Amino acid sequence: MAFLPEPPPDLERIAQAEPAGCGYWKQASEGRAFYTTADDHANCPVGAFTHGVELSPAKGQELQAFVGTMIELRYLASDEVPTIPHRTEPLQIAAYAPLTQASFTPDVVVFRGNVRQIMLMSETARAAGVFQSGAVMGRPACAMIPQAIDSAAGVASVGCIGNRVYTGLGDDELYFTVPGGQVNQVLEKLETILTANRELEAFHRNRAASLT
Repeated sequence: MAFLPEPPPDLERIAQAEPAGCGYWKQASEGRAFYTTADDHANCPVGAFTHGVELSPAKGQELQAFVGTMIELRYLASDEVPTIPHRTEPLQIAAYAPLTQASFTPDVVVFRGNVRQIMLMSETARAAGVFQSGAVMGRPACAMIPQAIDSAAGVASVGCIGNRVYTGLGDDELYFTVPGGQVNQVLEKLETILTANRELEAFHRNRAASLT
């Protein structure tokens, strides 16, 4: 995913706006390459906020009402709202593509997988010096995008209920997000971590069997 001042020449605009911006992650993961405009992110006021979309007065009121509902439900505390990571530059164009098909330089790469897969990604990012924090993000899932970009570090996220609805994220799945500038050094470490885990799993299974 990349935030750009104008559309890449080889990409077409998304045909229909998603109910939430995280829905575009799913489309890209399914093999589609496309771009969106700020208007394509207006259906989700929370996602619009985290991505730097300038909201119309009506959408701004919708965001305030939605946040108010979450506070009323005690899902969110009022003093948390200003601390939610978000882009400060206005969104003009957001481009999406599978990593191997991207014709643009990504600002961030989102990995989606089961718990074991994300464990391996987090270990790989740590080996690459990109994931030093033990913190895991949650609601809203889309906040991991600006957090990864601003911190230039990997971000693990358990997602949020809205994201799980709009993307079909499984109950056993979560995310790991890597800044685009660091993704190559992370992927360079992947085979090493996979090999190490295969060897260590065999060791621990043998050890467990011998001590039982």
